[in-house]
Amino acid sequence: MEIISELVDFILHLDVHLNEIIKNFGVFTYLILFLIIFLETGVVITPFLPGDSLLFAAGSFAALGSLNIIALFLLLTAAAILGDTLNYWIGHFIGPRAFSGNIRFLKKEYLDRTHEFYDKHGGKTIILARFIPIIRTFAPFVAGIGAMNYSRFIVYNVIGAVLWVSIFTFGGYFFGNLPFVKDNFTLVILAIIVISVLPGVFEFLREKLKSRAEVEA
Repeated sequence: MEIISELVDFILHLDVHLNEIIKNFGVFTYLILFLIIFLETGVVITPFLPGDSLLFAAGSFAALGSLNIIALFLLLTAAAILGDTLNYWIGHFIGPRAFSGNIRFLKKEYLDRTHEFYDKHGGKTIILARFIPIIRTFAPFVAGIGAMNYSRFIVYNVIGAVLWVSIFTFGGYFFGNLPFVKDNFTLVILAIIVISVLPGVFEFLREKLKSRAEVEA
């Protein structure tokens, strides 16, 4: 519980913690930010790391001159692309073994269904998933399991990464230091998290209503 509490505190007070990181680590701050974004997108066991909010906070400090906005954009875009790529290949190599039939709850039909889903919606899924916490960590993993063509995956991976990083870092750069945002930074971070989660909630509710309608029919 203490670890969770510290993580929540870190996310909600990114302005304070990121300022401390910059003061203590200087140029190595870029490496720390790179690693956080890489792990958040590239390892399925670390979806809890800050993504959207960290990008926004980093952009805000770039506007103050503490960080270079172009370096941030390039490095964090690379981290997002490499993270999704690693996640894809982890899913690709683990997936076939997981669906070999030895694990009762993982059936081959699930793999075939995932393959069909990504053939039909793959591009849109990979791009939109970038903006949904937790889902963005699992989307490339499932794409790898579903054997989505990598040449197709990498195109959407790059497009999604560029859009995601640019929207939040430049959003922080241009709006993060407005008086209202600075005075209510915690509320702004909470709003970013809530807005990011909403598409996933709407999709979940839509699917639930659709399933209920099919059962009643």
